[in-house]
Amino acid sequence: MLHKHIRASILALLLPLLLQANHLLSNEILKPEAQKLINEIGDELLDKTDINTYLLATQKHFPVGFNFVEYSQEYKGKMEKPYVLFIFAPHAKITEKIEMTGRIGIIPSSKKIATLYNHDEVQDQALGVVAMKDKNSKEDKHNIGILQAYSELADQIAESKGLELTKTIPNDTHNMVNIFRVVLYFGSALLVWIFFLRPIFRRRKNGK
Repeated sequence: MLHKHIRASILALLLPLLLQANHLLSNEILKPEAQKLINEIGDELLDKTDINTYLLATQKHFPVGFNFVEYSQEYKGKMEKPYVLFIFAPHAKITEKIEMTGRIGIIPSSKKIATLYNHDEVQDQALGVVAMKDKNSKEDKHNIGILQAYSELADQIAESKGLELTKTIPNDTHNMVNIFRVVLYFGSALLVWIFFLRPIFRRRKNGK
């Protein structure tokens, strides 16, 4: 009888974890903390929209022109429709002429799902972090880049459904760019006023 109670208690503790979807199909890059955040974001999006967001983070050295769509078929049995598959491959070769590597793939399960997000904006979230010159290690940049892009993908899908997520990561980089743009616009407007509009206004005021 005691053993039954122990088994029931263990099952009660493990059940929430077993019910959670695993959004990481393959992971050779992410640290445990990042993995946890990915699954939390994916779980919330799935719960609110019934759309799966899978991640494939690999260190494989793919050749030039490697077909990510065909590669994704290897994981077809692990994915439930509707879904979006995000592939991050920092060592995938881009061209034969340059040594630079790194490719990102975003593969939706249908054309309808593809309309729920902006491919280029999601991709830029990862590439912007990876390309940034700072003191962070490549490993840290890859983790941050994946998190930001995956978070952006989830946010855009939720927003397209008129919903808001609570687990996603605020995009500080994007916010800083927007603030910088506002400063530039304000500065340009101020220059136009000082050198062009104000002299005209003064002349008209003085009847000239």
